Amino acid sequence: MGHGHDHNHGNMKGKKLGISILLNVFITVAQAIGGIFSGSLSLITDALHNFSDVIALIISYIADKLTQKNYSSEQTFGYKRAEVIAALINAVSLIAIALMLGKEAILRFNEPVEIESVWVILLAGASILVNGLSVLLLKSEAEENMNMRSAYLHLFSDMITSIAVMVGGICMYYFQAYWVDSLLSILIAIYLIYSSFGLLTQTLRVLMQFTPKNLDVEAIQASIMQEAAIENLHHVHVWQLNDKDIHLEAHLDFKEDLKLSEASEVIANINQVLKAEYQIKHTLLKPEFGVQDAKTLIVDER
Repeated sequence: MGHGHDHNHGNMKGKKLGISILLNVFITVAQAIGGIFSGSLSLITDALHNFSDVIALIISYIADKLTQKNYSSEQTFGYKRAEVIAALINAVSLIAIALMLGKEAILRFNEPVEIESVWVILLAGASILVNGLSVLLLKSEAEENMNMRSAYLHLFSDMITSIAVMVGGICMYYFQAYWVDSLLSILIAIYLIYSSFGLLTQTLRVLMQFTPKNLDVEAIQASIMQEAAIENLHHVHVWQLNDKDIHLEAHLDFKEDLKLSEASEVIANINQVLKAEYQIKHTLLKPEFGVQDAKTLIVDER
């Protein structure tokens, strides 16, 4: 039943991503053409950002499909990390695009270009509607999935970008303040870097197998040491495989040389505590008695 639930949820994510891809292809083409004819750098910036949305959504779609593939002897974890890698690519691409467009806007700032602001207002408005719909489609999944959050972030930041572009278009239409176009491009670039950096660091933490930020290894140790049969907990590793799967492995020193069935019962109790208090569902606890090894909580294996 658990497999069936994940499969259906994955299909729903895939459908929502597919709809968002089609919507963003349409608005990207429209904005690119409009930006060329109007001479608006901020509109071209928005079009390129929308194009990055399309790429990001395609990457997220592929990653979502990969996570549904069966496990094998060669892929014992399946493709669970695919969504983390997709989120990393999407975060890096947002930062790269922001830096490129920010540089172009700075170069243009000293030489403002006359812009057909009506095109800017109309196409920015269309982009707000398209991206707003896409944001609503992905919002629920983005709350619990890193891959979907990266796609959502692309779309949400583009909606904010389009709002800024529309405001700039209105300023240019009524006040002929064409320098606003470059200023908005710079502000949009700064916003993209700011909004992407958190996701970038989060994905890198997962890929580097750092302990999840919400977990305290010392607190986990204290919880396990409440088990009367345990003498010492050492050689601990805690990491995330993806958004939901947290893994823990450790060595357990037992006070007495228990039978295997008795040690297994103690470990089962510990696993219940880890699952209830820390949402750790995957563990590898090695029972030991009289073993001479490093007894520190964290062991430097270099």
